[in-house]
Amino acid sequence: MTEPMHPSPKLQKLGSLKALWPFVRRHGALFGAWLVALAVSSTATLSLPMAVKQMIDHGFSGGGQINRAFSLLFVVAVVLALATAARFFFVSLLGEKVVADLRGRLYAHLIGLDAGFHDRNRSGELVSRLTADCELLRSVIGSTMSVALRSGVTVVGSMVMLFVTSPRLAAYALIGIPLAVLPIVLGARQLQKISRASQDRIADANALAAETLGAVRTVQAHAREPYERGRFEDALKVSVATARRRIRTQSVVTAIAIVLVFGAIVAVLWSGAHDVVDGNMSAGTLGQFVLYALIGGGSVGALAEVWNELQRASGGMGRIAELLAETPSITAPAQAQPLPVPLRGEIRFEHVSFHYPQRPDQPALDDFSLTVAPGETVALVGPSGAGKSTVLSLLLRFHDPDAGSVQLDGIDLRRLDPAQLRQNIALVPQQPALFAASAADNIRYGRLEASDEAIRIAARSAEADEFLSQLPEGYASDLGERGARLSGGQQQRIAIARALLKDAPVLLLDEATSALDAQSERAVQQALERLMSGRTTLVIAHRLATVLKADRIVVMDHGRIIAQGSHAELLAQDGLYAELARLQFID
Repeated sequence: MTEPMHPSPKLQKLGSLKALWPFVRRHGALFGAWLVALAVSSTATLSLPMAVKQMIDHGFSGGGQINRAFSLLFVVAVVLALATAARFFFVSLLGEKVVADLRGRLYAHLIGLDAGFHDRNRSGELVSRLTADCELLRSVIGSTMSVALRSGVTVVGSMVMLFVTSPRLAAYALIGIPLAVLPIVLGARQLQKISRASQDRIADANALAAETLGAVRTVQAHAREPYERGRFEDALKVSVATARRRIRTQSVVTAIAIVLVFGAIVAVLWSGAHDVVDGNMSAGTLGQFVLYALIGGGSVGALAEVWNELQRASGGMGRIAELLAETPSITAPAQAQPLPVPLRGEIRFEHVSFHYPQRPDQPALDDFSLTVAPGETVALVGPSGAGKSTVLSLLLRFHDPDAGSVQLDGIDLRRLDPAQLRQNIALVPQQPALFAASAADNIRYGRLEASDEAIRIAARSAEADEFLSQLPEGYASDLGERGARLSGGQQQRIAIARALLKDAPVLLLDEATSALDAQSERAVQQALERLMSGRTTLVIAHRLATVLKADRIVVMDHGRIIAQGSHAELLAQDGLYAELARLQFID
């Protein structure tokens, strides 16, 4: 289960959008160009009513005035068009770059968080925040922010020009402003809460889809397509229902604001019409006032809509800010101690106790002590849940022990840079993680600077060269998502080739031959023996062949070592190992 991420009150406020400013500031030139274009377009917009006034008052009097009046109107329109196009270009490009920076920062932060964080949170939900929430912010920067600032400038400019045109009518117009702002303020809090809930429901649907698509073979093997379609449709219905509440609230707030603003404008214009009839105001002046009132009223309506969008976006930014505020529990110390070169590879667990955060009452390791000499191969055996995989996780420093210490060449792992530690450890997991890339790139993941020849040598040692050479494009063939175009045994041999290429002094094998048929296992076992030679190796295994080759077998149960020795010695004790041997090793 995923632990809920409870937003802090501070992040629920619109101020969470301030976190975008550092990303905007990186592109100062674009931001400045957008502001210049915004200023020009706003000035042109506010100049239109004056041009119209000249046209009404003087455009019908004949002579040169009509040409000047209409020429002025056309020039203002051209300037407005060019400035609007420039503003759109600069702010849209700014939005793209800011969102790209934000996504890059968030992705880098997520892959740097410790294994405990990823154990607590579904990858589908994290991907939703990386995509849907960031996409929402793209519209904020590329559109909403521009509309908000433009509308704000236009509202202020319109109000100033209304007073310049007719102070008395402008004073009447001001009555409508507080009435328009009131529903915006009252609806903002409710809208922000609903907007965040809407984004959460979208994330739930995305997480469900990612999980199901990732296990599509299992779904199809059980003929559960209708069931999964139903689950996803239910999640979409919840998402749509939440979005409907948001849209309804946003629509009501916008409608009320626009009705109040334009209602006030109509009342003011009624009074102005009487002034024209009485000869106290020219038709052109009233036309100018009408246009300023329409521009100002439209801008207030736009601000109401923009405010609602900003409230929605603040929920998305709040979710992103929560992730960026997460700090990894596994970090490099300020003064990391370097590993000795060459590394001897001595591994030592001293009185280690560890509980997974999800199971605080059940120890994964309980006062566990083990020393592995340099170059020694130790096999860890025991029933499921005995703590075997936890030993490898602690050695890779995916977690830190609650008590005791884990040491490599006498150095506590907490004093090391995790990156340097892991560079010296090669892992072959039970379920190999392959990427949707070429076979060569998947093997090269073990050592990025490796040559094509080194990759082929590693593949031959892992008995992978033959089937890779038969692929349509050989080593350049794309393996599909999670290596879907290969069999389980072939995927495992790619993972073994990756470990061979890494050539690390410490080797961890987690059921490395479990997915292989008998013929492949025999060949790969020989490759693993060559790989293990001269390296410190920890093996989690149920296969008899791997256990027999180990220098020492350690039997674990409930996070403790209950026996250790050679295969023959443990069989003679007739304990848990002998029972496991009868059940798992002996056909």
